[in-house]
Parts: sequence; structure tokens; C-alpha cells
Amino acid sequence: MRSIRAGRWTVAQVAAALAAAATAWVVLLVPPSAGEGSGAATRGPTFESHWQDGKAELAGYRYHVTRYGQPRTGTAVMITVTEPFRASKRVKADDPNVNPADTFEALKLNLVRDFRTGIYDYKTMISAFCRSRDFSPVKVAFSAAEWCGQVYEEIEFEPHRATDLVRSYFEDESAARTMQWKKGGVPEDLLFVLVRGLRGDFLKPGEKRDFPFLPSPFTSRLAHTPMAWTTATAERSAGSERLRVPAGEFQADVFTVRVADGRVGRFWIERAYPHRVLRWAWTPSPKPASRMGADGADGGELTGTKRLAYWQLHANGDERELRGLGLRD
Repeated sequence: MRSIRAGRWTVAQVAAALAAAATAWVVLLVPPSAGEGSGAATRGPTFESHWQDGKAELAGYRYHVTRYGQPRTGTAVMITVTEPFRASKRVKADDPNVNPADTFEALKLNLVRDFRTGIYDYKTMISAFCRSRDFSPVKVAFSAAEWCGQVYEEIEFEPHRATDLVRSYFEDESAARTMQWKKGGVPEDLLFVLVRGLRGDFLKPGEKRDFPFLPSPFTSRLAHTPMAWTTATAERSAGSERLRVPAGEFQADVFTVRVADGRVGRFWIERAYPHRVLRWAWTPSPKPASRMGADGADGGELTGTKRLAYWQLHANGDERELRGLGLRD
């Protein structure tokens, strides 16, 4: 605002200044409208403003899993980021300006699980890709490495079918198969994205929904069973609850997923945007159909999060950033 000492003001200038001040106070006094996503009470970031900032969301977890019938502990990391994706090749586009008609924005979730079974480690990774505009599935890739050998699996989703490729060190497990696409189908790994409500609620409070369900390659690997469609029911709690995890205390919405085989998964989602995954917990079927028995318990509690361009943090000393994720003392 112009200083009064700078000279005389005209009546028009005074009126304009008073109008501007009044407008500013109105902006301050009028409560903001509700933002997008589950339970948001104030106007917050949009998907574009939050997820197209050139950074990734890194989230560390204290991890629990049952393997060979015994409980194990370890660490898990979720990396969620948008990136250009080449439709024809089903991979990240090196240059999205080359053939832009064949390129779209994908939201990628990488979930890395590390745990030990006795003398040797398991290192597994899920990469789940969906279209950022509507979160429709594009691809799920899975890898597992442990002292017995390696396994790689890739599922690609098309409008009318899903193709599954498995390469395993186990005899007779390597295969290529085609499955019919189930309308409204949900791959298990994309639940970590869908229940967050990044563009609006996946379910309203108290709402329930049935859908075709494709178990995660991680789940199938633990059970040594081939990929196959089943069904599931998801339900959101009518109200929120206060949840304490290593990263702190949060107000959380709870989603429960019940699979036809008896598996039950629960997801505690931060009420405020960006609705981070605060905790998840899967319990195995009470009547397992595989030779691995009770394996299948899987869960984690948030230890810390950061938004970083992590692909630039590869110098000696950059590992200090892991402290903010709760992955290093």
C-alpha cells in the first residue's frame, strides 16, 4: 500500500484502498471450503499441486511378516511418485516429449520389504503403476531375492485382459498366462493407493463395496500359488480413530478388506491430505489352501516420511536422510 507520506491521496485512491482492505478481511473471515479426499476439513492441496512438485513421497515402516510359520520383523519402504509412462512399452518414458501421444502420467508405488528368516534375508519389491487421472491399473511388477534364488513376476493390464509372466528358480513355476480382465477389478497392491483417496473418497464413511480382487504377487509367492482372480469386500469405518505409530499420533480413517478366501486386511489412513498409510495389517486365511500353512500375516507401522527427489541423493553422506524415515538411528 502506498505510504500517506508520499503525498496527498485522492478520494478515489482512498476508496480503493479501503475496498481492498475490506476484501482482505472477508477472505480471512470466510471459512474455507472442504478440500478433496477423505475427511478433509479445509481447503488443501490438489493432486496436481502435491504430486507434480518434482519430488517423491518416502515412507518408512516397522515391518512384520509370518514366514515358515514363524513371526519375523524387518523394515519396509513405500516410494510414491508420478512419472511419465510409455504406453506401448509399459515402462518409464526417458523423454515424454518424444511421441507424447504414446505417453501418459503414471502414479508409481514401490514397496520394498526386507526381513530375515534365520540365517538368511528376504528382499522383495513391488512396483505398482496406475494412471494418475483415474488410478486404473497399468502394471504390477514383483521381485524376490533370498539365498535360495530369485523370482520375477510381471502383470500387465489391458482393457479386456491381464497377462502374467513368471520367472522362478522353482521347477514348474515359470509360466506365461493370460487372464480375462474383470470389470472394476482391484489388484491388491493398488489398495495402498486407492484407499488414500488422492482425488476423492474411495469409500464414503460407513460405505461398503464388493469387487473382483487380484492377490498380490507377494502374497502368491509366500503361498506358492498361481495368480487367480477372487472377490473381496471393502468397508470404511463410519468415524475416525486416534492412532499412535512410531512416526507420531494421527487421526485415522480405517478401511477393512475381506477376501473370499478368509484373508482380512486393515488400512489406517491419515485423515489429512495426502492421507498417508499410517499402518496396514493383513491376517491370513484361517483355512490356508497352500503348503505354506499360516504364512500370510503382513503389516507395518509408519516410522517417518519425507518428500524428496531421492534419485539425486546417492552421494556418501546422503544416507543421513534415512533418519527422517525412522530407518536409521
